[in-house]
Amino acid sequence: MASEILGLRTTIYKVDDLGKAKDWYARAFEAECSFDDAFYVGFTVGGFELGLMNDPMSAEKKTSNVLTYWGTADMTKALNGFVDLGATIVEEPHNVGGEIVVAAVSDPWGNVIGLIYNPDFSIG
Repeated sequence: MASEILGLRTTIYKVDDLGKAKDWYARAFEAECSFDDAFYVGFTVGGFELGLMNDPMSAEKKTSNVLTYWGTADMTKALNGFVDLGATIVEEPHNVGGEIVVAAVSDPWGNVIGLIYNPDFSIG
């Protein structure tokens, strides 16, 4: 029986200033908007949708119980790029088995962004 779940399509980060977040995420992910409206901004990153939505909730009330890992070929370069833009390291890079290394940062709005180096990962 085939699964009805087709895989990851969109990850959404909620922010209280969509304009500033749009600029920050464009620089952080080196991507241009694929959808830009007053209520939602979308970017295509590696074939997946990264979305931004307005949310007035303060960062202190956000939880980090769900974590999306964005793949990188160079953990140090990717992590430093986020930190240079004002992200805060939440989880230092560490090995989780084999050659796989993960880390996490918090954006200026309190969202946690995971990074993963996994040389064995392939889509499909």
